[in-house]
Amino acid sequence: MKVFFNAFAKKLFGAKYERVARAVVIYFVVFLGLHGAGVQIPVAPSVFYLMVTAFSAGVMWQALTSKDNRAQMQNIMMLPLEEREFVAAYVAALGSYVMLTKTAALLAVLLAVSPWRGTEILGAVLCGGNGILMAAAIFSMKRNRYGGMIWMAAVLAVLFFGWERPWFIPVIVVSAVLAVLVLRRADAYSFYLQEKNKVSIAKGRRQYSVGIYFFRYLESHKNYLMNSVVLWCAACVLPYLFRQMEGTSAIPVGFAILSMNTPVCIMLSCDHGLEQAVHFLPGQMKCFCVPYGFFLFLCTLAADLMFLCSWQVQAGGVTRWMLGAACFFAMQSAVFSVLLEWFFPIRSWRIESDLWHHPRKYAVPTVMLLLAGAVGTAPESLVPLMLLLGVEITGLLLWGRRY
Repeated sequence: MKVFFNAFAKKLFGAKYERVARAVVIYFVVFLGLHGAGVQIPVAPSVFYLMVTAFSAGVMWQALTSKDNRAQMQNIMMLPLEEREFVAAYVAALGSYVMLTKTAALLAVLLAVSPWRGTEILGAVLCGGNGILMAAAIFSMKRNRYGGMIWMAAVLAVLFFGWERPWFIPVIVVSAVLAVLVLRRADAYSFYLQEKNKVSIAKGRRQYSVGIYFFRYLESHKNYLMNSVVLWCAACVLPYLFRQMEGTSAIPVGFAILSMNTPVCIMLSCDHGLEQAVHFLPGQMKCFCVPYGFFLFLCTLAADLMFLCSWQVQAGGVTRWMLGAACFFAMQSAVFSVLLEWFFPIRSWRIESDLWHHPRKYAVPTVMLLLAGAVGTAPESLVPLMLLLGVEITGLLLWGRRY
C-alpha cells in the first residue's frame, strides 16, 4: 500500500511533498490576514457543515474523474496488485490532497471570519472527511448510484436539521465508516476511466467549425455543462438576495458574479495539445480566439438574461439599460477570459481540480466588480461604456484580420 500511496501522492504533492508545506503557509497567512482585518461574517453551523461537506465531496469527485490520472493508473494496473490495497492507497492519496490543499483553504477562511467552538471545528473536519469518503464510495458504486444519491440526501438532511443534536457527530462517523466498508469491497477497476473518443473540430463535416467544437466539447464533458446549470440556478436565486439593496445598483454586481464560469474559461489550459496546435498553426488567433470569445459571450449572456428574468419576476423594473449592461458585462468578461487564456494559460497544475480552483479564476470577476461599481452609480454612465464596447469590438475585428 505504501508504494502505491507514494506513487500517487508524489504526483499530487511533488517529489518531496513541497506543495503541502506551501499550502499550509499560504492558508496560515490568509487566516491571519482575515482575522487581523476584523472581518466578521456570521455563518450558521448548519451552513458551515454543509459548505465543508459539499465542497470536499465536489473536489474529490473532480479528482476522481480527472483524465490526467488515467495514464498513471493504466501503468500501475499492469503490475500485480492487491485490489484492496490499491483502492485504499488511491483514495487516501486523493483524499489527503483534497483535505490539505482545498478543504483547508475553505476552513482557513471560515474560521477567520466567524468565531467557532472546538466541537464545531471537530464537526467540520469530520464533515470534510466524510464528504471525501462518500464521494469515493459513491463513485465506486457504478451499478447502484441511486442508492448513493439516497445516502447523500440522508446526510444532507442530518446537516440541515440535526446539527445541534447530541447524535450529530456519531452519525457523521457512522457515515464515514460505512463509506470505508463500501470501499473495502470496491473493485479497483471501478476507479479507472475508459478513454472516450476525442472531440474533433471537423467531425462529419467538409470544413472545420470551431464553434461546433466548443459545443461538442461541452457534450463530452458533462461536468462542465453541469457547472453552467448550477450557475443558471444561482442566477435565479441572486435577485432574492439582492432585492433588499437600494435602487438597481445590485444588477451590475450580479453580472460580475455570474461571469465566474470557470470550466468554459480554461479550454486551452486544460488541453496542452490544443494549446500547442492553436499557437503553432498560422492564422489560428483569428480562427480560434474570435469564436472562443463569442462562445464565452453566449454562455455568460445566458446566465445574465436568466438573472434579469428572475429579477423581473421578483422585483420588476427591468429596463433597456439593464439589457445593455448585460451585453456589456458578458462581452467584457469574454474578452478578458480569452486574453488570459491566450497570453497567460495555466501550466503548473497536477489534476483538473487545480484548474477549477486556481486563483486566476477570480481575476475576471474582480475586474467585473470594479466595473460594476462604475456602472452601478448611475444608468447614464452606461453610455460611455457602450461606446467603449463598440470600439472594443471594432478593435477585435481588426486584430482578427491582422492575424
